[in-house]
Amino acid sequence: MAASTATAPTDRIDVFWDSGMLNHNSGNGVFDTGMDPGFLDVLEKHPENSDRVKNMVSILKRGPISPYISWLPGRPALLSELLSFHSSEYINELVEADRDGGKMLCSGTFLNPGSWDASLLAAGTTLSAMKHVLDGHGKIAYALVRPPGHHAQPTRADGYCFLNNAGLAVQFALNSGCAKVAVIDIDVHYGNGTAEGFYRSDKVLTISLHMNHGSWGPSHPQNGSVDELGEAEGFGYNLNIPLPNGTGDRGYRHAMTELVVPAIQKFEPEMMVLVIGQDSSAFDPNGRQCLTMEGYQEIGRIVRSLADRHCSGRLLIVQEGGYHVTYSAYCLHATLEGVLNLPTSLLSDPIAYYPEDEALAVEVIKSIKKFQKDNVPFLKGA
Repeated sequence: MAASTATAPTDRIDVFWDSGMLNHNSGNGVFDTGMDPGFLDVLEKHPENSDRVKNMVSILKRGPISPYISWLPGRPALLSELLSFHSSEYINELVEADRDGGKMLCSGTFLNPGSWDASLLAAGTTLSAMKHVLDGHGKIAYALVRPPGHHAQPTRADGYCFLNNAGLAVQFALNSGCAKVAVIDIDVHYGNGTAEGFYRSDKVLTISLHMNHGSWGPSHPQNGSVDELGEAEGFGYNLNIPLPNGTGDRGYRHAMTELVVPAIQKFEPEMMVLVIGQDSSAFDPNGRQCLTMEGYQEIGRIVRSLADRHCSGRLLIVQEGGYHVTYSAYCLHATLEGVLNLPTSLLSDPIAYYPEDEALAVEVIKSIKKFQKDNVPFLKGA
């Protein structure tokens, strides 16, 4: 496939988007606290703000990848659709919070006027993207959504997330007849909500590559450690890959080839979901994993090859974090270039001059691999 924009591309990504998601406003303060200490002249926008996503939209519309992009509308989810993943008590809590004018649901997570409608759009848009792929209208769909969702658990909000967009889409795929679904989450934080939703299921393999941050309070009791493997029938089907700070492009590539690829090959899913967050980049205010555009491109390429091999090319991509307002858009562009398997980069990296030393990451990955082989039944002998 040629990367030239002079001819019509032979591959495409169908992007599902609705501008109504920009109406979620998390406010201003000191980083994500919403706090004004009274002695700062300039407060910053909450990191999960609309500017980051505006740039993601614009780089796909006007950047060099634009000939490979098709745009489709989003839609709000019905309340009944949310109950496939979330409890009715939790949904009622969110509805009441919206009716009462808003609420801080947990640290850094503010449901303000407009937030609930945006959340319904994010959930419904992700469901539409999954249905589009399952119905055979396209092989690769990208749900460009906010608020993010992968920390939202069946019964609670967490980490800027209200509704678990990816989790709802995975459950929809199962309900539509998919026997097995794999989720690969590369956001810098543990995809604890998605993991929690399928923790007792052997139908969903959840893999999360994340910063080794541990629990951050009552809303996020999970540690994201290697020994959180699932329970009952789901034991062994939640694979956590906590990586040391500064793992970088080469370290992430090593984790993908040594841990993710063998697990997917053993599991043999019928549908693949790639959960992306550009907060694992070298310049994100919310992470320290030091990925650059090159690393994101390689991850996209590896996941695409897995989808081609095991899922007849079917791949849903779901947007999560990524808080550097400009570099996140560049890293998204690179990820999708990789997913498209373009032979050369369309866009050069404007700021990725970061020294790498993957030695520690390689040792950590080696120890995780040994732990998984010793403790995960379906990986024994991999």
